[in-house]
Amino acid sequence: MDGTLWDSSENVARSWDEVVSYETNHKLCVTAEDMKRVMGHTMTEIAEMLFSDLGEEGANLLMEKCCEYENEYLGRHGGILYPKVEETLKVLSQSYPLYIVSNCQDGYIEAFLKYYDFSRYFVDTECFGRTKKDKGSNISLLAARNGLEDAVYVGDIQGDYDSSRIAGIKFIHAAYGYGTIEESVPFIREFAELPQVLPQVF
Repeated sequence: MDGTLWDSSENVARSWDEVVSYETNHKLCVTAEDMKRVMGHTMTEIAEMLFSDLGEEGANLLMEKCCEYENEYLGRHGGILYPKVEETLKVLSQSYPLYIVSNCQDGYIEAFLKYYDFSRYFVDTECFGRTKKDKGSNISLLAARNGLEDAVYVGDIQGDYDSSRIAGIKFIHAAYGYGTIEESVPFIREFAELPQVLPQVF
């Protein structure tokens, strides 16, 4: 989702900063740049990356509070959709079953789908917050659950590519997102290019 369908970094940072400032008496803060740096990682990893000064237990507790408020905040304010996302989802959903797999907390995908009324475009979703499994495992879990024999993951960072390799599926790089890929892979420069690139991958 993040770096592929939308950029939620500004509003996620705003919601987290409210919680962090209150919980730490303004000793810590969270910025949009912080969010862009950690997006794609699991909640446990992000807690360690941003809140290590609080110790493991304190960091994880603060993370839980941030994520809970974030879901509520995004459900009210949304984020920034990349250009032509809905138009492209309409086209794609006529030919392909669509899914979302993310390293986010439980409820994050639902907040996104509810705010934009996108549930009708997606068949199923899975996330770290629900299973406590890495993205590669969650891709495999979702593929098995839906009987997928061939699939492609669209993502923007190296971790997405690595996860697709673990799951044994194809990959397309969303080159407009947050990261780069070390290997030479098929890519799109904007989400609207996906209907043209997908047939080349399959």
